[in-house]
Amino acid sequence: MVVEELEKLLEEKKYIEFRRKIQDMPPQDIAELLEELESTQAIIAFRLLPKEKAADVFSYLSSELQAEISLAIDDKKLMEIIDDLFFDDKIDFLEEMPANVVSRILKNSTEAERKLINQFLKYPPNSAGSLMTIEFIDLKKERTVQEALDKIRREGQDVEMVYNCYVTDSKRKLEGIVSLKELVLAPPDAKVEDIMRKDIIYVNTHDDQETVAQIFRKYDLIAVPVVDSEKRLVGIITVDDILDAIEEETTEDIHHIGGMSPSDKPYMSTSPFTLARKRFWWLLILMISGTISAYIISKYEATLQQVVGLVAFIPILMDTAGNAGSQSSTMIIRSLTLGEIKYKDIFKVIWKEIQISVIIVIGLATVNFLKIHFLEGYPVEIAFTVSIALMSAVCVANVIGGALPIIAQLFHIDPTVMAGPLITTIADAVSLTIYFALATHLLNIPV
Repeated sequence: MVVEELEKLLEEKKYIEFRRKIQDMPPQDIAELLEELESTQAIIAFRLLPKEKAADVFSYLSSELQAEISLAIDDKKLMEIIDDLFFDDKIDFLEEMPANVVSRILKNSTEAERKLINQFLKYPPNSAGSLMTIEFIDLKKERTVQEALDKIRREGQDVEMVYNCYVTDSKRKLEGIVSLKELVLAPPDAKVEDIMRKDIIYVNTHDDQETVAQIFRKYDLIAVPVVDSEKRLVGIITVDDILDAIEEETTEDIHHIGGMSPSDKPYMSTSPFTLARKRFWWLLILMISGTISAYIISKYEATLQQVVGLVAFIPILMDTAGNAGSQSSTMIIRSLTLGEIKYKDIFKVIWKEIQISVIIVIGLATVNFLKIHFLEGYPVEIAFTVSIALMSAVCVANVIGGALPIIAQLFHIDPTVMAGPLITTIADAVSLTIYFALATHLLNIPV
């Protein structure tokens, strides 16, 4: 209702009333509103925002709308917005913008700022360096608590977070950390070095964002300092930035599990051709790998001709084994992501998956036997063969699903690549091989 009301105000050109209604809204809500408007209306609405709120709203907009607004406003207005962004938001913005927008910003930036921007843009994607901000409070250990608090009052407005302050020496090497709470509660004449903590949790600029996320989760942090190879403090990563990174990683994993190449754009903003291209190659690979199953079936053609009833149970066998393998791989991938499983645990995982399989297959095989023999009227030997094959296939599929993601991570391959369709394809081939091998042996069928 609010959107329709504000749209009507824009259409009727009641800009003063529109500005009055949105000026007290949180920046996140205004950004959400602008995303729902038509492109032209969104740009007009953004122009109507108070100067002090425009930058906040801008940081929450999608990269597509940011680009449209950047192209629609002049250099002066654009630089006013960019200058008000926190540095990490500025870098995120520049990474997503077309070259002409980036060149406009760099052209109007100071030499020192251009140098700093270029340095940040050189950090590997998804690294700690690409996530960090340079806006933080740093203190010297010789300062008194009162001096530290005075500095926070002077500089706190321009930094992203004041809850933690970082103690550095003359060469900017990280020496300790002190919280705002500790400073407020300490005597004014106490030295910073007397209350700072030296057991610092930190990350390096080239650490992967998944590693950073695990550190945040493990130590319940709201921010973590980032140091270079010489342990000099170069920035901090705040919890809001790592949450965005976790969302990106999760989205990427979902795409991999679904058998697609990851996309960094929202579904509705991506063209059908691009989405088709990201799906096509995976489907092509899986289709070609599926010929393995076709080859196995053709190899046992003589077996199928002698006992035609075996054909009816191929889908059940393949589907059950594939689903079991997918379940196993999903659990293991999540445990790897959370750091619950390490490379050395691979044999423990295999043993546990065998135990799980035994418990599962007893129930599945029993139900399957009763169904095939009593409900569908197949001979006991066929019901027994299918049930034994099902038990074996599920056990093997679970082991494969549990082991492959660990092996993938060991070789620095994304474990999610080993999930979903790929596991299913492998499980299909394995289950068919087991099925026909058992059938020829248990039913005494010559190959």
